[in-house]
Amino acid sequence: MAALRRTSDIPPAGGWLYVIALGSNMRHHRHGPPEAVLGAGVAAMAAQGITIERVASVIRSAPVGPSWRCYANGAALVRSAMAPNALLRVLKRIEADLGRRRGRRWGSRVIDLDIVLWQGGIWASPGLSVPHVAYGARAFVLGPVAAIVPLWRDPRTGISIRQQFARLTRRQCATR
Repeated sequence: MAALRRTSDIPPAGGWLYVIALGSNMRHHRHGPPEAVLGAGVAAMAAQGITIERVASVIRSAPVGPSWRCYANGAALVRSAMAPNALLRVLKRIEADLGRRRGRRWGSRVIDLDIVLWQGGIWASPGLSVPHVAYGARAFVLGPVAAIVPLWRDPRTGISIRQQFARLTRRQCATR
């Protein structure tokens, strides 16, 4: 099955921009607490030739699913000449190098690196959908993303990240 995309396979000069969501809720034997693990993930991306443009401040969030440990979450705006599926392979290798083991969905993890958005718009291939299928419903993703690319628009809806975050986190009026 061919990947669905809005741009050619040739990256623009300097490479494509991506937004990568980062998460961790376990200590690493060398890097320390989850916040430091996120920093190690960003450093590992840079060591793989991925240009780090901006990094959001780390926030803490409650776990989703069976994990009981709080998460450290962040986001990075990066630039790479790699297509999304190639970048995903690099991110999965970084996760493995930092000790991520595949297991229970939403379980505790040393690090999670997800491609959330891509300058090319929409990408769909086996094992990868960009924009990330669940990012718009997760404040712990949208908050850090809105801090670094508030005006970036979701290619499916045309709504800016800032607007998505505001809609997700606004208080709802009580019904009578």
